[in-house]
Amino acid sequence: MEGKTSWTVADAVDYKGFPADRTNTGGWVSAALVLGIEICERLSTMCIAVNLVTYLCGTMHLPSAESANIVTDFMGTSFLLCLLGGFLADSFLGRFRTIAIFSSIQILGTGILSVSTRLPALRPPPCAGGVCQRATGLQMGILYLSLYIIALGTGGLKSSVSGFGTDQFDDKDEKEKAQMAYFFNRFFFFISTGTLLAVTVLVYVQDEVSRSWAYGICSISMFVAILVFLSGTRRYRYKRSSGSPIVQILQVLVAAMKKRKLPFPSNVNALYEDRSSPSRIHHTNQFCCLDKAAIMDQGDYIQGSATPKPWQLCSVTQVEEVKMMARLLPVWATTIIFWTTYAQMITFSVEQASTMERWIGGFLIPAGSLTVFFVGAILITLAFYDRVIMPFWKKWKGKDGFSNLQRIGLGLVLSTVGMAAAALAEVKRLSVARSVGSDTATLPISVFNLIPQFFLVGAGEAFIYTGQLDFFITRSPKGMKTMSTGLFLSTLSLGFFVSSFLVSVVKNVTGGSSGGWLADNINDSRLDRFYWMLTVLCVINLAAFLVCSFGSRSPPTGQEEDSEVQMEKV
Repeated sequence: MEGKTSWTVADAVDYKGFPADRTNTGGWVSAALVLGIEICERLSTMCIAVNLVTYLCGTMHLPSAESANIVTDFMGTSFLLCLLGGFLADSFLGRFRTIAIFSSIQILGTGILSVSTRLPALRPPPCAGGVCQRATGLQMGILYLSLYIIALGTGGLKSSVSGFGTDQFDDKDEKEKAQMAYFFNRFFFFISTGTLLAVTVLVYVQDEVSRSWAYGICSISMFVAILVFLSGTRRYRYKRSSGSPIVQILQVLVAAMKKRKLPFPSNVNALYEDRSSPSRIHHTNQFCCLDKAAIMDQGDYIQGSATPKPWQLCSVTQVEEVKMMARLLPVWATTIIFWTTYAQMITFSVEQASTMERWIGGFLIPAGSLTVFFVGAILITLAFYDRVIMPFWKKWKGKDGFSNLQRIGLGLVLSTVGMAAAALAEVKRLSVARSVGSDTATLPISVFNLIPQFFLVGAGEAFIYTGQLDFFITRSPKGMKTMSTGLFLSTLSLGFFVSSFLVSVVKNVTGGSSGGWLADNINDSRLDRFYWMLTVLCVINLAAFLVCSFGSRSPPTGQEEDSEVQMEKV
């Protein structure tokens, strides 16, 4: 029996529901099949996002600011729906079914988008004599339908891909734990690879062949990825769902509210606990108001049994898990503004590029493909960090690279400098526009003036994405990994929504369709002032992050703390 146990994974099962045999389930082969889904998701999403603004302005004849907001709202909704996907995976479907179902939904969305960009009836006629007819409500409705079906698919599958990938490794086995760390290090590399293919190959196909062909390629690639993913059904390890963490959090909050008037016990050992020692989280003295959910009182148990009422009595471990999630919130809030700056790279920066000189010899660079410098910065930064910084840091400090908070902070600094560089580049571009006339189709200024802003914000993403993912995964309770991933991705969502909000406010405050900071014609705008405003917001946010990061160190845990807590409460 002991020999058999050593070959199984304690908290995982195979596709038949039996304990997973580590010799023929899980590992790198299974994780690689999962990564295929992530590559194709990124291929589809970024293929749409980086070049959608040019389609909305040039083909659908929408104003510049409105087009930017449509893109950011689409991206924001995609990441916000990760919370829904995580809830469904934890409560009902499991990660495997969630990935399969929502990948299929994304195929449906890209298919509809391919058709909508192909049919002449679903887009307005070309401009004639300088008069452009705006897209009708029906035409925009079909476009919105396809975009938000894609957003639903993206949100559902993205919440579970990284978690299901790590499920293929046993964190109690040292060899597989090291493989899991390697998986995390390469996960973002594969995301960036998908983005690179999107902003080079597929953006070129959109501009030079047909948008419908590019979106069709996205549908086909995701279909193939699903087949590859399903082929590993027998090899995967499946973790049993422990229920929705959202429900657990609400139970603790409701129980603590009901017992808010009860006095604390003189000894914290009197608080309710039903977990065994290996899975128990020891009491901490932070957020003491939540401890009242673990105070035992009359009527806490179901009549005639020893089972507590879940909305009335929670264990210390349950309470501590909620505290762990609460400790993530300050850093969570201060990373939102980074994704607001990121949004400018796929909206206004692409629109800037469309007005500038983009020829290299006889080849015209598609405006959306300028984001290749953004993706290139990510890949170069990751390689430099992996091959240079980590070995150097290991020799100097004895640590495997920067901490997650240090990486987040470095990302915020780089994005701040990137916004300042964007403002300076726009000052130069506008001076050229004023000298030759704002109606000039292509300004005599090289598009490569935009490289610094793409490179700096891209390098910032390399640090902040990996730092955030590490921070939220490693500091969340084991049973809330999927939710913590959704919480991390919600910062991207809110960053895009904040961008839409700022664009709308600035447009209304500074002027309408002409003469304001964000006029319909970008050459008549003062986009440089908008970028300077974002730079100031980044500086303020960076200061807030530094304050929050000092308070985000893991609090002491263990029995050694209990005497201090008892004295404090008494």
